[in-house]
Amino acid sequence: MNSQMTTFIENFNLLMFFLFAFMYLYQMIYMFIAFKAKKSGKHGKKEGKFNRIGVLIAARNEEVVIGQLIKSIKAQNYPKELIDIFVVADNCTDHTAHVAKKEGAIVMERFNKELVGKGYALDYMLKFIEKEYSHKGYDGYLVLDADNLLDKNYIVEMNNTFNEGYRVITSYRNSKNYDQNWISAGYGLWFLHEAEYLNLPRMKLKNSCAISGTGFLVKADIFKENGGWIHHLLTEDIEFSVSQILKGEKIGYCRNAVLYDEQPITFKQSWHQRLRWAKGFYQVFSTYGKRLISGILFNRGNRFSCYDMTMTLMPAMLITCFSIVVNSSFYLAAILGFIVEKEIIFVTTISILKSFIWYYSILFIIGFITTISEWNRIHCSNWKKVMYSFTFPLFMFTYIPIAIVALFKKVEWKPIAHTVSKSVEEVLENVKN
Repeated sequence: MNSQMTTFIENFNLLMFFLFAFMYLYQMIYMFIAFKAKKSGKHGKKEGKFNRIGVLIAARNEEVVIGQLIKSIKAQNYPKELIDIFVVADNCTDHTAHVAKKEGAIVMERFNKELVGKGYALDYMLKFIEKEYSHKGYDGYLVLDADNLLDKNYIVEMNNTFNEGYRVITSYRNSKNYDQNWISAGYGLWFLHEAEYLNLPRMKLKNSCAISGTGFLVKADIFKENGGWIHHLLTEDIEFSVSQILKGEKIGYCRNAVLYDEQPITFKQSWHQRLRWAKGFYQVFSTYGKRLISGILFNRGNRFSCYDMTMTLMPAMLITCFSIVVNSSFYLAAILGFIVEKEIIFVTTISILKSFIWYYSILFIIGFITTISEWNRIHCSNWKKVMYSFTFPLFMFTYIPIAIVALFKKVEWKPIAHTVSKSVEEVLENVKN
């Protein structure tokens, strides 16, 4: 009986690994497509008109960083008369509105403690623009966070991709505080991987990309069709992506448009933020899961994109949680004396260690390849680049308890304090050994 039990434990953990590998094999293929695309070095089209852009910034107590963002927008190599900056100071208790006005933005203050979150703030500003600035005739809206910084060619590059016919475009998400610690580097490395090894191959295969929180351009017609910003789940970005993909939209990616983002540096901040993300992913899957699965079966135009988004939302979390529950049950049964303790605990421990080594190896390879390929765009010392390749899998492993807690805990949107007030030039200088 014990022999059968130990064999079951070993086979179960092996099955979980192969199931995981099978579901995400396409992302390994994505990496090879990305290698080829990066080697070709082809850039987007350069011709086309300069579109009128409205920049939307939802800010809550961001007086420390918003000034630098607005400066980077005003420094763009793009016709100044075609860019307007709109800031909604959302439930602020500091001088965000004052700083934004001083830097030249059009500012609206919003106070609503019941409808809380970025989505509500964006919708508030869009309705204000429709009422007061519709005569401007904006072609598209660029959505940013207050802690962002833009490369000087950011908008012109996004405009080039916009002119290719994409109605939603995401950009290259870099980090302005990659060098602070293993937590900020873990975020930064994942976003680099997401940009170049998920969105780039999606773009090359004519599949839909996905927006990631900030740094995306949306054609004005989409907001008119939707009736404003209508997505208010905890992860409004992925909800927007999924809803557009289900409508047949192809979200584009502009790898030449570089945005710098500030990442959390404490585990407490990171825990709260990623708990919201995990809960938001569950919400999106609960809301759109049936339609995504139906899209895999019947949506010919976006069938694979529906599969891609389904894999992005849930299976990794579910497989991991299921595996932990099963293995924990064997431990508990052994401790309570229902099965022979030493042998079962030993076999279960070895199986878990093997799984850990396999998953660590895969994540390390992903992080290391991304680090090497993006070496010159990661702004920190060389020894930190190498070290953070080794800590990246550990950062990703911390998603496991977060995903489990998110299944049961009620989660609400909470602001993350941003304190890294740097200019683009200061970020670019941070490459010394």
